[in-house]
Amino acid sequence: MAATTCTRFTDEFQLYEELGKGAFSVVRRCVKLCTGQENAAKIINTKKLSARDHQKLEREARICRLLKHSNIVRLHDSISEEGFHYLLFDLVTGGELFEDIVAREYYSEADASHCIQQIVEAVLHCHQMGVVHRDLKPENLLLASKCKNAAVKLADFGLAIEVQGDQQAWFGFAGTPGYLSPEVLRKEAYGKPVDIWACGVILYILLVGYPPFWDEDQHKLYQQIKAGAYDFPSPEWDTVTPEAKNLINQMLTINPAKRITAQEALKHPWVCQRSTVASMMHRQETVECLKKFNARRKLKVSAKSLLNKKADVKPQTNSTKNSIVTSPKGHSALICLDYIRCSNSSNTTVEDDDVKAATKFADLLGSVRRGSGPTSDGEGRSCTPPAAALSALSALSALSAPSPPHTPVVPMQMSRLTDLVSSIRKVPAAAPAPEGDAAPVPSARPAPPPAHTTSPPPSHSRSSPSPSSSQTRKQEIIKITEQLIEAINNGDFEAYAKICDPGLTSFEPEALGNLVEGMDFHRFYFENLLAKNSKPIHTTILNPHVHLIGEDASCIAYIRLTQFVDIQGRPRSSQSEETRVWHRRDSKWQNIHFHCSGAPAAPLQ
Repeated sequence: MAATTCTRFTDEFQLYEELGKGAFSVVRRCVKLCTGQENAAKIINTKKLSARDHQKLEREARICRLLKHSNIVRLHDSISEEGFHYLLFDLVTGGELFEDIVAREYYSEADASHCIQQIVEAVLHCHQMGVVHRDLKPENLLLASKCKNAAVKLADFGLAIEVQGDQQAWFGFAGTPGYLSPEVLRKEAYGKPVDIWACGVILYILLVGYPPFWDEDQHKLYQQIKAGAYDFPSPEWDTVTPEAKNLINQMLTINPAKRITAQEALKHPWVCQRSTVASMMHRQETVECLKKFNARRKLKVSAKSLLNKKADVKPQTNSTKNSIVTSPKGHSALICLDYIRCSNSSNTTVEDDDVKAATKFADLLGSVRRGSGPTSDGEGRSCTPPAAALSALSALSALSAPSPPHTPVVPMQMSRLTDLVSSIRKVPAAAPAPEGDAAPVPSARPAPPPAHTTSPPPSHSRSSPSPSSSQTRKQEIIKITEQLIEAINNGDFEAYAKICDPGLTSFEPEALGNLVEGMDFHRFYFENLLAKNSKPIHTTILNPHVHLIGEDASCIAYIRLTQFVDIQGRPRSSQSEETRVWHRRDSKWQNIHFHCSGAPAAPLQ
């Protein structure tokens, strides 16, 4: 007799909007039909999982069942159906902690103390239950609700492991580069102290808005971490109390045996006596730096989202109420997904399998630098990086370099994109960095972009476009960008939609920092504001920089200056910095992603 297929989730729950997405999973809001109880359902496509991935899924569910704490996102149920597994968690609606901080009118050292206290309390509970999280980072720190003083919640136990007591062992290379501890990088036995190291990195960012360790070159980043090479530079650290710096020093102690424990950290005066020890001064400079830090993280997420959307999770169900309405638009993005997720981004989670794939990424980057032909995938097969991969790579890297907080603000997209693409095209591929411990690095502060060489690029294995053809294509991109902006100014949604990909992704001021996907968000403004605006609008594109990436991809960065007449008849101007990623399909350029900062581009009067 055939086994009955479980349909408990399909029968008992209603699925709603998407909350997040991974390589093999999607998180959606769900409601239990009989009670109205809301949860976040992590939906894992088990058809795509290897045997090892199945073990990881079972481990995650087992660990989450153990943890019951007010500062941890709680697992309420685990349901397996044919082809899909559902993990039902607390529905946390407050968004990321770091995004909430930049929206506050007031943020002080005492607030940072309260945040880290909740994080460490969550870590202490994990450690008491024999669990090491291994992936503490801002993306996994959420708020229970949008209410003031909402609880911080630790999420995502996908890399968590179980340990016995204070057991130290080699559990594999796992975590996120900027938050990895020295012992993990040295491939030594490790345990609970790795979480405290990550807490130290998070606390450092909470206080000044940029990380203690950073470098565009991941090998150099790891050198800094292994050497414990961070400092407290002026002027931003001059206003931080000695007690806060002391706690950071104890958390970022290279020797894990001497590193402060979670229990000890909660007894530190800066945490348990913050009303008298921590400063109450508003830290505006920290908030400003944190905005840039968040923007860089989000651009990386948007590029990954652009690729991940081609592999949407689609549970097969007979009930239309549970269907996920998505349709793949092509497979080219899937080809480059592994390249992007194994990049040298400091906020991309990696595990042993991903480290093995890192060689492929190095080959890809090397081929871009050399302008060479196809690379090998290690098994003798040719592996040509698609234009979409190069486009996403450029967009990801463009905002990867945090600038010191007291550096004058410049249009970030233009300067970083120019430096990145110039260095990729002009600088020969670097030799592989040797393994082993690094010599102490004098400073962990972000370094300026490397000076560009003036020598001509090496000869290409394929013919390079002539300067005249490159210039023609650059003019094409500028012209199509001007046409897109003209469609916006004219309130012509039909013309706008023809120029944009249906799955267009964007970050823009009107969306309040959220990633927007698709055309509906933009349609609202066209139908209710732009089309009804009878006032004249004039837009000027200043300093356009176009970067050609392969034959069918390009990126343009520019300042957009908009002149308009307000409701009182007075002339006004608004300015925004914009980056747009274009992809050519069927000989037609389409805008697939844009990132806008500054004032809203559409005048609201």
